[in-house]
Amino acid sequence: MKHEKDSLTVLKIDGMHCASCQAPIERALKEVPGIGDININLADREVYVEGITDDEILVAAVAGAGYEAIIDRDESPEAVDKANQDYYRQLMRNTTLALVVGVPLMIFGFFESGIDATWTTLRWFWLAMAGVTLGVLVLAGRHFYIGAWQAFKAHSATMDTLIALGTGMAWLYSITIVLFPELVPEIARHVYFEAAAIIIGLINLGQALEQKARGRTSQAIRRLLDLQEKTARVVRDGEEIDVPIGDVLEGDIIRVRPGEKIAVDGVVAEGQTNIDESMLTGEPVPVKKTEGDEVSAGTLNKTGSILYRATRVGADTALARIIKMVRQAQNSKPPIGKLADIIAGIFVPAVMLIAIASALVWFNVGPEPRAVYAIITAVTILIIACPCALGLATPMSVMVGVGKAAEAGVLIRNGEALQTASQITTMVLDKTGTITAGRPEVVEIYTIDGRPEADVLALAASLETGSEHPLAEAIIDAAKQRQLDTPPVEGFEAIAGHGVKGVVKATEVLFGNQKLMQQAAVEIDPTSLNRSNEMAEKAWTPMFLAANGQLAAIIAVADPIKQDSIEAIKRMHANGLKIVMLTGDNERTARAVASQVGIDEVRAEVLPDDKKDQVAELQARGEKVGMVGDGINDAPALALANVGFAIGTGTDVAIESADITLMRGSLHGVADAIEVSRATLRNIRQNLFGAFIYNAAGIPFAAGVLYPVIGVLLNPIIAGAAMAFSSVTVVTNANRLRLFTFGKESS
Repeated sequence: MKHEKDSLTVLKIDGMHCASCQAPIERALKEVPGIGDININLADREVYVEGITDDEILVAAVAGAGYEAIIDRDESPEAVDKANQDYYRQLMRNTTLALVVGVPLMIFGFFESGIDATWTTLRWFWLAMAGVTLGVLVLAGRHFYIGAWQAFKAHSATMDTLIALGTGMAWLYSITIVLFPELVPEIARHVYFEAAAIIIGLINLGQALEQKARGRTSQAIRRLLDLQEKTARVVRDGEEIDVPIGDVLEGDIIRVRPGEKIAVDGVVAEGQTNIDESMLTGEPVPVKKTEGDEVSAGTLNKTGSILYRATRVGADTALARIIKMVRQAQNSKPPIGKLADIIAGIFVPAVMLIAIASALVWFNVGPEPRAVYAIITAVTILIIACPCALGLATPMSVMVGVGKAAEAGVLIRNGEALQTASQITTMVLDKTGTITAGRPEVVEIYTIDGRPEADVLALAASLETGSEHPLAEAIIDAAKQRQLDTPPVEGFEAIAGHGVKGVVKATEVLFGNQKLMQQAAVEIDPTSLNRSNEMAEKAWTPMFLAANGQLAAIIAVADPIKQDSIEAIKRMHANGLKIVMLTGDNERTARAVASQVGIDEVRAEVLPDDKKDQVAELQARGEKVGMVGDGINDAPALALANVGFAIGTGTDVAIESADITLMRGSLHGVADAIEVSRATLRNIRQNLFGAFIYNAAGIPFAAGVLYPVIGVLLNPIIAGAAMAFSSVTVVTNANRLRLFTFGKESS
């Protein structure tokens, strides 16, 4: 199957258990022509590959690195669950088999594990046990040995390498003692078949428990997948028929009854209803939908029966795009995780060298039985130092954190944005549509020399016809409400950051802010200037209208502050952020809004092209800047900011330019994003610290540092248990993020 340009291929990798597995896979894929970004998710054992190539080439490249890959065909959640359950049961079968053999042998070994030089009954027994434990290693540990062999062929070393070497050494030493006991002193004739079996059992048990815990980390994406309907009731040839969701075409008319989910994106064609959009936006209050309103796939129809026209189907629906974004973000890696990958890449070879060095020291200068001590320390080091926990530390936390954010309507694009959001020191907020509702309305028309309000409003509305600016819409709506005629405009010109001008019925008209009037040398008398100042102090936006070079009116537009902006900004302050408002509005209006919501710094009368310069200035001061906006004019500033936040109700351009999208259109989403990013990074650091400390402390103990003090070596079985359950600990800690509560940061 050939992919289109910039397409995304998902590979499921068999045998990828630890961070050291990632490097050879990534190297192999990067050698494939046409490949772009590669993101490896150890938690889900998936690789996301961007670029143009055949699937077969990707599979072959992974095979060359020693691993088996299959193409993810977007299986149903049920199929994925079944595969995960089957894998869990297989691991538990392996665990049971290994422990049923290993535990009785361990108990028996407490009483009798030495080997005589003659063929006694005990020696024959241990020879039989050698065959039994070999069967255990082959049946229950087969995947470790295959993985180690594949890694060897690819000139790399992985977790499987350490397990295979450790258990293999224990078995080979034991069978050597059984067959040739005379090679070592009598004091050293101990067998460790039970250690090999139990280690395999414990590691399988750890992976089984880890697999069980993994399922909880992806609950958020599963809930999103569950929102997708499997069928839709389409009206064709005058009849309503149920068709598979994949057969719905753009333009189809679809019937939705109360209690049913919206199947694909569309526009209401007939009827009205209330729709629960909480799973997409995090907003609990149902939204009223009437003819002409947009509806989104996955949302729940609460009351009325409606007909709607499909506008986006398949992978183009908002829900499908959200699922894709969340999955990609969960599979991306923040910078802090790349350090762990670098260390893991050299960790396994280093551990092998340490194990050899330790064995040589014990064999050459250690007390009797030197050979036994050399084997025990080497095996214990190999087993205890497997970097499973290190590799899982970051991806597990990212999966849960990104999913938790998605549940609140916060879509984080990638791991880098997740990490950087936790470091933001200054948050820059656009005013219109971000702090305010973005639905302004005309609240006062002040005319000069007794001009009729209808005349000046009609002139202003004529100029603003076709404009997408929220203030322009307020003028046009006011004219429509008064049923005013809006004559055509000649010579229309938009003056960025100032206003518009044109000719209406042979009248040269200017409409915009005070700077526009100053540029055109339009005189503003003191009374009018005072009136505009009074308007601005009420947080209204005064706009001046000039006709043939003379001031004709001031039209005040008020954009109400969103009900939750004040509380959201309080939350940002509580998180230690400095808040800067950036707006093209006049200074008085901007400061009036700022005083109501608690803004720290106001930058008013900023031209659209200058917004990014304001962000750059803050960054030059050493600030980590977050920028929140919802318009096309905000896109450059959003792209330049350390983290760009796009209000999801804004333009697609702003959303595409941003690192984080807020589906609710509320500033609470910004606070949510900051809090969940900090909680996730804190969780990652806990995991990394635990994994590093575990390996750093475990190796010296495994090497026998305590032997001179208390005369005891660490048992390889204990090392196997510790290694297996270290991964479970990391996954469990990551799952604590599922209990995270927005509005009060938790550790």
